[in-house]
Amino acid sequence: MKKLNHKSIGYGTAFLVMASCAAPKVAGLRKARELPGEIVSTHQGSVVFQEINLKAYFTDQHLLELFDKVVQANPDFQIARQRVEIANSFLQRSKMDLLPSLEIGASASGDRYGKYTMEGVGNYDTNLSPNITEDQKINRDFTPNYWLGARSSWEIDAWGKLKNKKLAAQKKYLASAEGLRLLQVELFTDIANLYYQLVALDNRLAIYEKNYSLQQRAFEIVLAQREVGKATELAVQQFKAQNNNWLAEIEHIKVEIVTVEQAMTTLTGSYGGEIRRGSVLMPTNMEILNKNINVEAVIHSRPDVASNYYVLESSQADAKAAKAAFYPRIDLGAGFGLNAFSAGTFFNPASLAGQLLGGLMVPVFNKGQLKHEFNVATSEQEIAFLNYQKSVTTAFNELQSILKQTRIYEKVLKLKAEEVGFLDRGVEVSNDLYVTGYANYFELINSQKSKLQAELDLLQFRHQNTRNNVLLFKALGGKLN
Repeated sequence: MKKLNHKSIGYGTAFLVMASCAAPKVAGLRKARELPGEIVSTHQGSVVFQEINLKAYFTDQHLLELFDKVVQANPDFQIARQRVEIANSFLQRSKMDLLPSLEIGASASGDRYGKYTMEGVGNYDTNLSPNITEDQKINRDFTPNYWLGARSSWEIDAWGKLKNKKLAAQKKYLASAEGLRLLQVELFTDIANLYYQLVALDNRLAIYEKNYSLQQRAFEIVLAQREVGKATELAVQQFKAQNNNWLAEIEHIKVEIVTVEQAMTTLTGSYGGEIRRGSVLMPTNMEILNKNINVEAVIHSRPDVASNYYVLESSQADAKAAKAAFYPRIDLGAGFGLNAFSAGTFFNPASLAGQLLGGLMVPVFNKGQLKHEFNVATSEQEIAFLNYQKSVTTAFNELQSILKQTRIYEKVLKLKAEEVGFLDRGVEVSNDLYVTGYANYFELINSQKSKLQAELDLLQFRHQNTRNNVLLFKALGGKLN
């Protein structure tokens, strides 16, 4: 009968183990859709594009100082740094889960057993035994228990659950580190755009002030012509009106400068102060455009794409850990120390005691919960892939668009610069023609307005080209140090 019972227990245990092993499958690590081999607008030459460096790409020292200031003082960046530290702490903790736990401690307790209890009768009977010494007799009125030693437990990672949890934590840490790099790139992009907007406003202010001075020269000519009866009061009033219009624009530009400076001091965590800056907008880096770009390498070097890929790897590791939870859990435990029921014998070598434990826990009634957790992990893996694919698509289209726009801006800037040159000469001619009576005041005003507008248009295109070049650094996944 005993043999039958043992067999039944063995069969039952084997059945439970086999039932627990019916775990779902984890989807493989999916790859993004294949990228085109080349971007249409890149140069087909023999020189290969190499990863660009921040300080080699941005050469304005005032801007580089602002980059350093943003890293040191921007609160959003400091918060992101702390999140990376949190992710690192989770990673270190996951590594500890693979190791046995060890606790060292002491405990003391005492019991008073009733005479009609199993323990009370047992202690009474033990004290009457001829096989024990006087030191081994138990105090029946109050039975103490002292323990000093160490206990250890260890979950054997037979199915890779803890290993995959550690891998998931590692990938999440790498994703957070890339997220920090992405935030840094975005902050640098924001501060660079504001910086060059400030430079553009300075240039715009200078254009208005220069043209206002030229307008004053023409106005003096008109005043002189009116004195001798060659110009009317209408011409004088028209010139005065245009002068006031330009003066108002000059004051409005000063308001815009204050607004941009305030935005920059907020980004750098400062309480106001002057923004030191140069006077030249960023030129196009034609050297980059004249190199062959490895699209695959550039796209995956970007922090947004890299971060999403690490999240994808982490989600797969989480799914594998959720699958491993369906398998039996194997635990080992051990304890070693001094254990006695009297203080006098506590440090006696005979009080040394030890314990070994082994356990096999098979999930049965909580399999439904494990299944739901696995389904969540699977959905998270699908979401992570979709975000990864989206970031790859966005990065490719952004890079291609910026490269194409950069080439177009080069053509536009050349044409606009020639237009300004033509109109500069036109203003000189119109002044001479007005003095000699071959042009009227209306033509003189229009020539100066056309010149001003052309200079403002050229400045606007230079500013747009600069913003495009700032975004190009981000699109090419530039290194920050």
